[in-house]
Amino acid sequence: MNGPGQSDRPVVPAKSPNNAARAAAEGTEGRGLAKGNPSQQNAPRTLSRDGARSALERVREAAQRDKTVRFTALLHHVYNVEHLWAAYHALKRDAAPGIDGETWGHYGQALEANLVDLSGRLKRGAYRAKPVKRAYIPKADGRQRPLGIPTLEDKLVQRATVDVLNAIYEADFLGFSYGFRPGRSPHRALDALYTGLLTRKVNWVLDCDIRGFFDAIDRGWLQQFIEHRIADQRVVRLIQKWLNAGVLEDGTRTWSDTGTPQGGSASPLLANVYLHHVFDLWGQRWRKTRAEGDVIVVRFADDFIAGVQHRAEAKRFLAELRERIATFKLELPPEKTRLLRGREPAPRRPGEARDVQLSRLHAHLREEEEQWTVHGAAADDPEEAAGEAERGESRAPATLARPDPEGGRVAAVGHSRESAVLRGADELAGPVHVPFPSGAALIPRVGAA
Repeated sequence: MNGPGQSDRPVVPAKSPNNAARAAAEGTEGRGLAKGNPSQQNAPRTLSRDGARSALERVREAAQRDKTVRFTALLHHVYNVEHLWAAYHALKRDAAPGIDGETWGHYGQALEANLVDLSGRLKRGAYRAKPVKRAYIPKADGRQRPLGIPTLEDKLVQRATVDVLNAIYEADFLGFSYGFRPGRSPHRALDALYTGLLTRKVNWVLDCDIRGFFDAIDRGWLQQFIEHRIADQRVVRLIQKWLNAGVLEDGTRTWSDTGTPQGGSASPLLANVYLHHVFDLWGQRWRKTRAEGDVIVVRFADDFIAGVQHRAEAKRFLAELRERIATFKLELPPEKTRLLRGREPAPRRPGEARDVQLSRLHAHLREEEEQWTVHGAAADDPEEAAGEAERGESRAPATLARPDPEGGRVAAVGHSRESAVLRGADELAGPVHVPFPSGAALIPRVGAA
């Protein structure tokens, strides 16, 4: 989406420690940028994160204006050195290295030259994703969750790409989706859930988890869902490179035709895109057209909770959901699917409320107050999980969300809540499009940007 007078030339950060390296990398040694052609003269000459954000803001505005528009030119936002520079500084400095052993500090010693080289490879299509290193995180049930640790450059490119795609998908994602999104967290998901439990006629709570979700994602469907908004095939191929890079464990490289390797920035976004089409849009439509009583929904990644007024409707919701997700190669395991009573039948005193134990959503909570930053917004960081696995650490015990006795507010212990948190659990925003399997396009593709 370059405008008139803009150049595809990578923008080089200001305050560079090595202008000679920049000139050599760009092939501009011996001549100033101001002496280039008119389009080069109009290109920004210094790094401005605000400039990078303003470019993405135009993408965001286009996505918000038309929910059916497909974006045909996005890759130049990714390989722009401004975005790569911002993505590099958003990475965790002490994160575990990938198979190449490259660390954040070492890469930064020649940051300018490295970013210009990476930008050129992305632009030419010469960038190649490397296999992810396999690590494991202990789970609460004693098993271990596999996690992939990408190389630093793969993390960097994924960050830059996710930053661009978030500008589009944040205009699409529904209010009850909380997992790994800018400005959202497990605590806000619990706030919305508990507010809904206390203020809506929700008598039954359906607590669900998808079996091996990240390993079960069907890549054929995933590509269709991505292309629903992204018409720039260079970006689609970039995502395919990460999916097809394989996993390296104990010196053996393996490949899979399904799933997304966990650990990088791209995996949570791709998971949200998949479940947005498979579950969120369907759940929104079901609530509007099938439910007779109150229904609230909260989803965090592949863990979701539905509050339903009538027991018969809760069972019908579950039965139809099983059929829905089976179409997309997913499954709800019986041992992780529970129907709980959400309210006590006896009247309660004012301010009194009963805890509802929802272990899978609570598992996303952490005791420490610190929240990791992803593109300037609080979110759980997959790289931190990778670092914990590398250091042999496990996730901290979950905190428990309870009603706040002051003013009838609801909040997780130690965390404040925003006003109108129920909006997230009960939001019905925009037109509802529910994709069903067919040979035709999921939604009419009108126009392009």
